[in-house]
Amino acid sequence: MTTYAEQKKMIEELQRISYRLKGKDKYDFEMFLKRHKDDEDLDSLSMKRLREIYEKYVIKKER
Repeated sequence: MTTYAEQKKMIEELQRISYRLKGKDKYDFEMFLKRHKDDEDLDSLSMKRLREIYEKYVIKKER
């Protein structure tokens, strides 16, 4: 189960590199960001998608 703190951390890190997001990744991230700003917890499918975007752009960057 993902906590709000994990969700916040992923969104903040993705925000810093949001200019690099493309296509559906960018659209989905913008939707997650709006939901996060409304203090809405993401459901499991949304959290899974956020984690995929995070791993694709943030984890890859660190290598």
